[in-house]
Amino acid sequence: MFRIGTGFDIHRLVEGKKLVIGGIEIPSKKGFLAHSDGDIFFHALTDALLGAVGYGDIGQLFPDTDKRWKDRESRIFLEEANKIIKRLGYSIVNIDGYIVIQETKILPYREKIIENTAKILKIEKGQIFIKGKSYEKIGEIGKGEAGFAHVVVLLKKEENK
Repeated sequence: MFRIGTGFDIHRLVEGKKLVIGGIEIPSKKGFLAHSDGDIFFHALTDALLGAVGYGDIGQLFPDTDKRWKDRESRIFLEEANKIIKRLGYSIVNIDGYIVIQETKILPYREKIIENTAKILKIEKGQIFIKGKSYEKIGEIGKGEAGFAHVVVLLKKEENK
């Protein structure tokens, strides 16, 4: 049996914060304003994994009202979502995502983001693909005031589980 999940995340960009995408710090004058490190890709991927198995979402498991998650690395959320899908008997077939940010080019960092994500999830790099896009200077994202990520995952139920 297969399950599909989608995830979406958006955060404002502000000066004085680190820009972290896929667990990789990317040189930038602005970073995401968020309760955690604001990693839009890991947040969207966490939601996609949780949604695929009907387990809830990142806000339920790691609410921004809980001080334990303040300034935490988003890899923690992703690792927990991965444990949940495995406990329920699923494995990742593939991950496909968009990272949309106006002023920062994703292509130079894409391979590092893929490698880091594969390492955290204990899957092959070939199971992950990420596209970087700009927003053609339209709206808040196009003005460099925010960025978002959208991710789709395909999961497969493991035999005998």
